[in-house]
Order: sequence, then structure tokens, then C-alpha cells
Amino acid sequence: MNTMVIPSAYTGKYEKACQYSQVFVDNYLRHTTMGDADLDTLMEELVAEMPPQDLHRFIGAGLEQDDDVLRSAPKELRDFFDKINTPPPWLDYQAFNPAIRAFNKNVDLMLVAFVTGVLVEGFSTLIAKSFKITGRVGETTRRLKQNNRHMMEIFYPGGLHRENDGWKLSTRIRFVHARIRGLLSKSDDWNHEAWGAPVSAAHLGFAISIFSQRLLEYSLRVGAKYNDEEQISFLAVWRYAGYLMGIPETILYTNAAEASEIYKVGYLCEPEPDADSVAVANLLIQSIPNVAGVKDPIEQERLRTLAYRLSRALIGKHFAERFEFPKNSAAPGTLFLSRTKERLKRLLHYREVRLNNFSQLLEISVYDKHGLSYRMPDHVHTSKSTPW
Repeated sequence: MNTMVIPSAYTGKYEKACQYSQVFVDNYLRHTTMGDADLDTLMEELVAEMPPQDLHRFIGAGLEQDDDVLRSAPKELRDFFDKINTPPPWLDYQAFNPAIRAFNKNVDLMLVAFVTGVLVEGFSTLIAKSFKITGRVGETTRRLKQNNRHMMEIFYPGGLHRENDGWKLSTRIRFVHARIRGLLSKSDDWNHEAWGAPVSAAHLGFAISIFSQRLLEYSLRVGAKYNDEEQISFLAVWRYAGYLMGIPETILYTNAAEASEIYKVGYLCEPEPDADSVAVANLLIQSIPNVAGVKDPIEQERLRTLAYRLSRALIGKHFAERFEFPKNSAAPGTLFLSRTKERLKRLLHYREVRLNNFSQLLEISVYDKHGLSYRMPDHVHTSKSTPW
């Protein structure tokens, strides 16, 4: 029997984590050395065989179902698209409908919870290393807009059908991850022995659990309301989006209990957030006024202060301290006041739903002039890569 290889960054917490559940811990750590078995090798072969413009053209043709162009692509890529065009046997589009209704009803609060809680908390893991090394940490505003666009599209009616943008964006993320994984794997900056695989399957399985179950929990805490059917449906949407993003089903949750187990075990296994996590988490908070379109310096600072206060209230003292959030961001009653304000607005049928400009995130997403871009990064450092 093969002995499991544990990256050295995880060994210090292994024994204690196993006291919780060795089965879940071993499964998580096994995935820290895995990427995308179906796409990583194929992407490396394609990059070696063709110029970037052809690679981008063929990927775009596959995602857009442009058979005339795809016909000229390498057979291996055509076979890959044939495979992912076939839905998994468990897919039920009808199961998404309650979540779509709930998303549109609670979208402002979901975005607040997503930005100040979910995304910040997600960078507590070693996935922050990939953002720091590639330099994408400097593109935080664009990243927030991309995340916002992706979430909007997967919760759009029919968005995850094959022909629509929720499906295309989720699958495009899979290609981008594979390309970045290949670039980082060859970089001297990446420590394989310590960190395992770049953009590992473990981190993606962790992230999708945070995006789904944790987002439900956080949005409820800031005032959103869902019934049981809507919560189950919400998890179903993110599960399929995660499947399209290439997360192996061996670490892709099937229900709320599994989602909770995956992120709990992730916290137990991951080393404490370091300087890279601190940098990314704070830049996310700092970029919120830019994403929200707030220009006035005084209003920007007020929005940052509110964002820090909400984030600290959501993610808790431990992570807030680890992320070196401002001490004055700890405001008693932050969540209570937020919930009360939202309930009053709904009681009074307040039509213009605003929560200190956060709802503007819905309106400001990445919609490039020429539609979806299927370009891929061609250098490990974003500053040296052609625009993508």
C-alpha cells in the first residue's frame, strides 16, 4: 500500500487534526498533492504544441460549441470537451430553482457576506501563496468583480445550462486553474515539498464548501432569510459549479453536512495564516470601495471601516487577529444592527435596496467589451503575462 505523502507545511497539525476524523483529514491531505487529473497534462501538451492564440481560439471554440473551429483542434482537446459536455448522472436542473429565487431576493446580503466573510476567510489557507507569487494579489479589484460576475451568472435562471454563461465561466475557471497550476509547478518560487500542488484539489474543495455552506451561514447572520428547500437548492447550484470547475468528486461535497466537514477539516489541517494570507485578506477589504464605485475619499474610508467591522464580526476574533485587522474594527452589535436595519427596510417595503453601497457590487462586474475572454496567462507573474 502506498504511503500518503503529506506536504511539510501540514505535518505539524496532522496528529491533532486526526483526533477529529482521520478519514476526513487523510482525504483532505491526499488532495493537497492533486490538481486536475483530466486537464493538467492536456494543458501542458497543448501549450507545448501550439502558439497561445491557437490555444485560446480552440478553448473558446470548445466552450462556445463552435464546431467549425473546434474541428481543427487536437483530438485530445475535442475528446475532453466531449466528456465535459455530458452532464453527471446526479444533475437536476429543477433543483436549482428555489436557490435562484432566494438569490435574487437576498442578493445584497449575499454579496455583503461573500465579500466580507467568505472570500476573506477563504484566503486563510495556503491558496494565498499562489495569489502572492503570481502577483494577482495586485488585481484584487478585478478579482472581486470576476467573483461577482461568476456568482451572478450561476444563479441566473438557466445560467448553468450548457449554452449559458454560468456554465462557460465555471468551466473557464477550470482551464485558468490548470494553466496557473502548470506555470507555478515550473516556478522556483513554488515549494512543492512544503505546499503540495499549486491550486490544489484540496483548496478548491475547501473553497467550494466555503462558497456554499459558509455563505449561507454568513448571509443569514447579516439578515438574509431562506427556507430549508432554498438552502438545499443553494448547495446544489454551487456543487454543480464546483464540478464544472474540475473539483474531483472525492472532495466535492454532496450535502450540507459534507460541506461543513470539509471546511472544518480544512481549518484543522491548514497552517495558520501567514504574511501572504494577511496581504490578500486586507487587500480584499481595501478594494471594496473601488469595486463599489465610491470615489469620495471620506466615503471610501467609511466603507472600509464598515467592511472591517462586518468581516471581523463574521469570521471571528481568531482570523481577524491573524489577518491583522484594525483593532478598532471590533464593534459590539455589528451583526445585530445590520440585521435590524435590513428587517426594517423590508418591513417598510423599501424598494431601493442598499446596504452602505455594498449592493452596488451587483451592478459592477467584469463584462469585457468583446464578451467572455478565453485567453490564458502565459507567464507565472501577472505583470509579465499578456492580458487575459
